[in-house]
Amino acid sequence: MAMTRKKRRIWLLVTGGVMMAAAAALVSVAFQDSIAFFVTPTELAAEPRSADQRLRIGGMVMEGSLKKEGTVNVFRVTDFETEIEVRFEGVLPDLIKAGQGAVADGHVVNGVFVADEVLAKHDEKYVPAELEDMMSDRMQKAGDT
Repeated sequence: MAMTRKKRRIWLLVTGGVMMAAAAALVSVAFQDSIAFFVTPTELAAEPRSADQRLRIGGMVMEGSLKKEGTVNVFRVTDFETEIEVRFEGVLPDLIKAGQGAVADGHVVNGVFVADEVLAKHDEKYVPAELEDMMSDRMQKAGDT
């Protein structure tokens, strides 16, 4: 029993659709570990995340919070509403200091953000878009009260 042209065309479309779905599933599984969602300390406090979820947190380094405990650097990041402790083992960028913007990639463990990587702004003009929007919203709210 030979396939008609119509059945062959439908079979090819179905097979192609299944292959594309399988490829999309493989790509999403491969990138799952490298995807990091940007959150502010306030958003993190409002909706706690699991320890296995990769996050990117941003804010300003609080005055007097930068400490070194052996090889671990500890500091607090704030969005002018909420603050969170960040722990990072390694060498911090030179630009990380009180009053400067910082972005950290990592995980939340027992209410502390354990960073795998810490980034600092490069000059006075650079601020990540999400951080700039968040800071301007927070400063406006603080000015309204």
